[in-house]
Amino acid sequence: MRQLSADVQASKAGPGQFDMSGDGVRCERVGLTYPTRPPLRALDDVNFHIEPGQFVSLIGPSGCGKSTLLRIVAGILPATQGAVTIDGATPFEAREQRRFGFVFQDAVLLPWRSVRQNVELLGEIVNLPKAERTRRAGELLELVGLAGFGQLRPSELSGGMRQRVAIARALALDPRILLMDEPFAALDEFQRETLNVELLRIWTERRSIVMFVTHNIEEAIFLSDRVLVMTPPPGRIASVVDVDLPRPRDLQLRSEPEFLRLRRTLRDLLIR
Repeated sequence: MRQLSADVQASKAGPGQFDMSGDGVRCERVGLTYPTRPPLRALDDVNFHIEPGQFVSLIGPSGCGKSTLLRIVAGILPATQGAVTIDGATPFEAREQRRFGFVFQDAVLLPWRSVRQNVELLGEIVNLPKAERTRRAGELLELVGLAGFGQLRPSELSGGMRQRVAIARALALDPRILLMDEPFAALDEFQRETLNVELLRIWTERRSIVMFVTHNIEEAIFLSDRVLVMTPPPGRIASVVDVDLPRPRDLQLRSEPEFLRLRRTLRDLLIR
């Protein structure tokens, strides 16, 4: 339920509206040290700025703090150094304003509820009127391609379909910032590619800021405006790689020379 509660943090912008105002997400000299013996430095001197409407991926070796950084931005973990601001507000203030949606590697659906009821859950938590919850759930299920599946249980869905439900639920309160922690890592290659295309379609309609954690270089390039490359622990931002590829994008892009050049660049940065 802790993961589900993170999904509740979504913005008050209206459905499908593009809100390009504000300063976006800033991390300035952010660090995190766990109070173990000896102290464990997980993140150190992390600096970046994500502008409104941008899609940014985080890649790096296992244990470098990608997921930890996502949780600091969401206000789930407090940084022990530096500052995070969301449109000038603290993560706690942004959570209070329901600016976040969170999608995890595991869809974290409630098995006793139908697909539609899972999507409606966050609206119930914040006491949206039933008619509004129903309307939003219907729109979101159509958005993620599950309009005819609302009465099914999660156990009746494929892994890719469950992740679509998780995305719909995360969008239920129209978040300004969508945080995604390896949401497609457990899927086969075909499902993953399909959901990459679908996610870009959804993002194009919504234009939330997206912070997307992945270990997959091609996925990061295909989805992103920029890729933040992290170092081994303690995690820092080693490089920021701009992805100057045209949008909209389709899977044929992965064989283009510029895509292959970016893949080589990111691979070289990761193996340094």
